[in-house]
Amino acid sequence: MSEIQKIKQAIMEDPQNKSYTEQGIEPLFAAPQTARINIIGQAPGLKTQEAGLYWKDKSGDRLREWLGVDEDTFYNSGYFAVMPMDFYFPGHGKSGDLPPRSGFAEKWHPKLLKELPDIQLTLLIGQYAQAYYLNEKVSGKVTERVCHYQDYLPEFFPLVHPSPRNQIWMKKNPWFEADVLPDLKKRVKKIIGE
Repeated sequence: MSEIQKIKQAIMEDPQNKSYTEQGIEPLFAAPQTARINIIGQAPGLKTQEAGLYWKDKSGDRLREWLGVDEDTFYNSGYFAVMPMDFYFPGHGKSGDLPPRSGFAEKWHPKLLKELPDIQLTLLIGQYAQAYYLNEKVSGKVTERVCHYQDYLPEFFPLVHPSPRNQIWMKKNPWFEADVLPDLKKRVKKIIGE
């Protein structure tokens, strides 16, 4: 059993995740040792949890478009790690999905990151990932961080969530498609050598 498989087993055996494991729900993450780009978002949505595959929805389609990669490269190349702030769907809230459970990333991300020696860029999608990894407060500063993404390079690249619901945000912030996405695609292409 590989170290990653041992960590996955430990996650499933953790009492915090007991109700998911009892329902036959496995944690959604990917940590190939050859990964060069790490994608950290909020938590799986219900559709992706039901599909048993991270970013397998319209948001995932848009994310791959932003990265300039196809599905096969995204899922099968071994270049991409996916480590959300919580590996399970946290449930529905009043205005969307509930936030990731606190303490989850703190417990499991360091163990997984130890097994990923070749990460060159970490994409931080949304306020929870950004607040945690940039040591800032969870706030409405996502637009500000994304606008000033170069301040966080070369290690981190903050992004807004690729949900189709963010269409209004993209219209209000045309600089994102004009400036940020071309730079992201260029960096991804350079890192994965395609």
